[in-house]
Formats: sequence, structure tokens, C-alpha cells
Amino acid sequence: MTATAITHHYQKVLDISTRGKSLHRFTQQVQGVVQASGITQGLCTVFIRHTSASLTIQENADPDVLVDLENFLSKLVPDGDHYVHSAEGPDDMPAHIRSVLTSTSETIPIMNGRLALGTWQGLYLWEHRDRGHHREVVVQLVGS
Repeated sequence: MTATAITHHYQKVLDISTRGKSLHRFTQQVQGVVQASGITQGLCTVFIRHTSASLTIQENADPDVLVDLENFLSKLVPDGDHYVHSAEGPDDMPAHIRSVLTSTSETIPIMNGRLALGTWQGLYLWEHRDRGHHREVVVQLVGS
């Protein structure tokens, strides 16, 4: 006889306020969703519902890493009025390009009721616009 685990699904939408162009750690908010779900083993997928912001898993100890990442991406994709799509300002099209170069979703294993992130890893929402926004992130959990 084989044991069969019952699979559970749990979903929540997080509303995250950003302060403008920078990385905003929200690991603990997602961990709270994992704990509320009761799922101890499985997968957690986070998905941002926007085209001018993105998600990343990155260094959570030295804030200089985040500053260097932001500076690098700003040099790679500079703001300006040289883009065809400019109706929403000089930071809008560059934000779309930055989003394409990064990621709109991340999947993290759940082990023992916790996100299985490494010691120095954190989950970040990367705001690519100059001013702050309210961003929606869907957290989808599957497991037992």
C-alpha cells in the first residue's frame, strides 16, 4: 500500500506599496501567507501583476548589493524621452524594458512550513518607476 498526500491550494494577493525606483524586500509577507496556508511541503509561486515592476531573489544582508543592482540596471536602461512610448513619462518605457530583463514571477520550495530560501536570500519587488505605486503580487501555494 502506498501513502498519498492530499494536495492543497492556497492563494492570496498582497498589496505592496513601493517608494519609487528601488528594491523592496517582502519575504516576511510571503512567509506569513505560507504559515496561514498550513502547507508544510510544496511550492510557492509569486507573480507580479504589473509591467513596470518585477520580482527577484537576491542578497538580503548587505544593502550595497541592492544599490549596485539598481545603479547597473539604470545605466543599462536609462530614463529619457528618446523612446517612442512616452505618454506616461520618461521613466515608463525604461521600466517596461527593465521588467522584461528581470522576472515577473519566482517559485520557491516550501520545506517544513517555511520558504526554503538560502541564508542570504530575500524576495524583492523591484520598482522600476520613479514614484511609488501600489503593486499587486499573487502568492499561489500548492502542497500538503
